[in-house]
Formats: sequence, structure tokens, C-alpha cells
Amino acid sequence: MEIYQADTIEKYNRYFGFETRHPLVGIVHFDSSVPQNSHTMAFGFYALFLKKTTGCRINYGKTNYDFDDETVVSFAPGQTVGIYRLEDGPVPESVGLLFHPDFLHRTPLGKKIKQYSFFSYASNEALHLSTEERMILQDYMDKIARELQHPIDRFSKSLIISNIEVMLNYCMRFYERQFVTREELNHSTLGKFEQLLDDYIDNGLGATEGIPTVKYFADKICLSPNYFGDLVKSETGKTAQEYIQLKMLNFAKSSLSEPQLNTKQIAELLGFQYPQHFIRFFKKQTGITPREYRLHLN
Repeated sequence: MEIYQADTIEKYNRYFGFETRHPLVGIVHFDSSVPQNSHTMAFGFYALFLKKTTGCRINYGKTNYDFDDETVVSFAPGQTVGIYRLEDGPVPESVGLLFHPDFLHRTPLGKKIKQYSFFSYASNEALHLSTEERMILQDYMDKIARELQHPIDRFSKSLIISNIEVMLNYCMRFYERQFVTREELNHSTLGKFEQLLDDYIDNGLGATEGIPTVKYFADKICLSPNYFGDLVKSETGKTAQEYIQLKMLNFAKSSLSEPQLNTKQIAELLGFQYPQHFIRFFKKQTGITPREYRLHLN
């Protein structure tokens, strides 16, 4: 299927027949009046969709997901997304917020937009909403839509951005709620991560695979790195990177107590290409070098 390059909101609106009221931000409504054929689209802007009914499948990367009612899915610039109509399914209904990165230039939101990590979640990591949560997000969509109907003045941009930021903050809150309500599933995922990480380090896979990365384990568990990282943070209080480094440090300390292993060998087992990189890592974590740590053991 040919990929449609929606690098601007104008191009996106043209594809579906929506009116463009502002070149850098928009609210779009999908229902039975809008032609919704299967398509693959490359986004050049941020998009957040509040989906109200079943009727389509979204594909991002290697993941397919059949959506239930009342879910939120979001995309960031540079992502390519496939939308597929389900056979004999109802016409999908949704409302979407679109905003281009250029709209955020020289604004506080522009400086912290990357903090909203859910824009890089995979489609199977959608936000599932309660009725009350849906109404909150719908309310802010409506406020932005009304502002776009208003003639542009010196307050327009700040008011729209303020409403976008509040919406994104609510999404962060609702995702944290979702992490809590999926506690059993999260514990299972964390257990898989810990087992994979222990096997990686204890079996010396670093010698062939390199230093363990968040992406490596996220891929193994079939989650996006951002969602995986947020899940680990919600369960442990540590970032996934900090958790990996703690395991590496514990292995290094244990190995340094074994006289038959020298610093170069330990560095190789952990995936460091050069011993000095391992020494720098160890000193940053402990305040002393591996040699000094060994001297303290005697």
C-alpha cells in the first residue's frame, strides 16, 4: 500500500476533505460522513485521537490492535501508521487533535513536549478511558475547536496551547492510573524483564551483544521502549536504564570478588568495548575505581 506523506496538517485535511482553519493546529471529526478507506500515512505532526467505536485496526511497526470503545491513541512526527477498516464493522467514529511542532516554537510546551512519552507508545499500548475520563478529554477538544472557530487574535495561540497542555497532562494522569489498574500484568512484565536481564548478564551475553539496552528488552517483551520505560518506572521508582545499570553494577561487584577475573574480562562480559569505559562506569556509580573496590575487599 502506498504511503501518503501527511507532513502538514493541510495535506492531512485535504486527504479526508476536512476544512483547514489553522495551518498548524486542528480538530478533526470522523464519522459516517467522512470517507475512511484503509490507508498508510506518514505523520509530520503530533496527533491524538479519541476513538469512540470499534470498526478499524491500527498498525504501527509490527503491532496490530483491534480497538475497543473509548480509547486514546497518539502519534508523533516521523511515525508511519496503517489504518485498516474491519470487514462488516461499524463506521469508526473518533475526534482528533492535530498540532505541528512549529506551533510549539518558543513556548514552554515546546520545550517539554518530549516528556509526553505516550506519543511514542505502540498502538497496542493505547489509553483505555472511563466515561468520566473521556468526557474530560472531549471537553478540551471542544474548547480547542471553539477557539479555532474564533477569529485569530493575540490570545489565540496561548489559549490553544494551554488547552493542549492540559489535555496532555490529563493523558499522563490517566496512563498512570492504567499502570496501577494493570498491576498484575505489570508485575508479570517486570518479572520477564528481570529474568531476561539476569540471563543476559549472568550468561555473559554482553561479550557478543554489547551493553544491555532498554530497547533490547522492550523488543523481547513486545513493548515500545517508551511504554516499557514508563512501566518499569511506575513499578520500581527507577528508570529502565537505571535498573539495568544497577544489575550491571551488582554483577561487577560480585565479579571483582573473584580473583580469577581481571578488569578487562569483567568489562567484556558486561559488553564494554574498552576496559576504561567500564572503569568510568564503575567509578560514576560507586565513587571509586574497580581496583580500589578490590583493595577494600581485602
